[in-house]
Amino acid sequence: MKPIRILLADDHVMFLDALKNLLEKDFEVIGMAHDGAAMLEMAKRLQPDIIVLDISMPQVGGIDAIRILKKDGNAAKILFLSMYADLPLVEEAFRAGASGYMLKAGATDELVTAIQCVARGATYVTPLLGDLISTLIAAGHEQKNRESVLTARQIEVLRLLAEGRTMKEIGDILNITARTTESHKYEIMRNLGVKTTAELIRYAIRINLV
Repeated sequence: MKPIRILLADDHVMFLDALKNLLEKDFEVIGMAHDGAAMLEMAKRLQPDIIVLDISMPQVGGIDAIRILKKDGNAAKILFLSMYADLPLVEEAFRAGASGYMLKAGATDELVTAIQCVARGATYVTPLLGDLISTLIAAGHEQKNRESVLTARQIEVLRLLAEGRTMKEIGDILNITARTTESHKYEIMRNLGVKTTAELIRYAIRINLV
């Protein structure tokens, strides 16, 4: 039986190296990309069976990247490996075409199982999301599900804002202009019904974005 061919994509080099070391005894790791644009080029050239990638990456974000892959007819199955347990983000990932979603906190114990599951054509969602999803659903009811009005890109902007990034830094990371970033910020504030950056940050913390 041919080994499952894996392409890894994450902008944290040391984490990517650790993933490779973890996986290469069970699978064939055919490439590693440090940003979304490089991942797209490698996916087209190498035609992996499965792509394991982060949600938030420079150049092209993970969700936007898989939309491009699916549009181009790439057959690779997608397994997101993220540190974010935000419900709208998880939903958006599967809506875009993901086959699996797990948290980096469970990478060592779960990743081989998740890849095998996705390779069989099944859907994998980490058990670690169970309690978090319940918590987020409860918080969503209390907040009248305000988070559901945010797009995946707006969630990325909100997370980076909560990390203390400037408009320019966010623009550079997401490959958009500072003005576009500012527009996203004010649209997020309008959608959530908040008036200050401090309120945005508190909201991001409450829904586990940071």
